[in-house]
Amino acid sequence: MEPTLTQHIEITPNKCGGKPCIAGTRIRVWDVYVLHERLGKTPDEILNEYPDISLADVHAALALLF
Repeated sequence: MEPTLTQHIEITPNKCGGKPCIAGTRIRVWDVYVLHERLGKTPDEILNEYPDISLADVHAALALLF
């Protein structure tokens, strides 16, 4: 992963089945993807769903997938 992404995204083998997560949380990158792509939520709306993460975290998660 690129340095900026590694500040926001982590992969830990025993956490969330080894799936990429927002750093310091158990929020999977996939969860952010589903809210954005499948449910049509904007990054700001995603922050309402997960107030403990930052806008940069949301964009890093989306950047990882696209």
